[in-house]
Amino acid sequence: MSTPNINFTPEQITALFIDAAREGDTDLLTQFLDAGMTPDAADSRGYTALIVATYNGHIEAARLLLDRGANPEATDLKGATALSGVAFKGLQDIAALLIEKGANVDHANHAGRTPLMFAIMFGREDMARQLLASGANPDLEDADGTTSRDLAQRQLLTGLFAESKEA
Repeated sequence: MSTPNINFTPEQITALFIDAAREGDTDLLTQFLDAGMTPDAADSRGYTALIVATYNGHIEAARLLLDRGANPEATDLKGATALSGVAFKGLQDIAALLIEKGANVDHANHAGRTPLMFAIMFGREDMARQLLASGANPDLEDADGTTSRDLAQRQLLTGLFAESKEA
């Protein structure tokens, strides 16, 4: 009895790689990377393994991918980076790792929204403070002309900028 010859398309292989990141399966991610998979391979939505691993809270998978060359500034099709996703979810430990590895705290997506804006919009006050402490600019405007300060006022998080005369 012969073993069937199974051929996967590049898209299927990338999907399996992204799924391993979604599950935080560092052993499988390592096998893919050792076999030559590029750490920044993206699916049809532009999601890289790093974006998916971080969004799902898998810090060890994120650390592995970053150590193996994943770009912390890679974007999905909407222009969002891994830091945008963790800011929205409030995953501070992963945000610290991404920033340590070179993520730009002020990277704006295609709508001009920064990680700080996402943290504020979703009420992640501790994350917002962390981003501000890491140098995030609260005065950048999105495509609608709205700043993080404006968003904080709307969310009643004005204490974020208590040291500022403008808040």
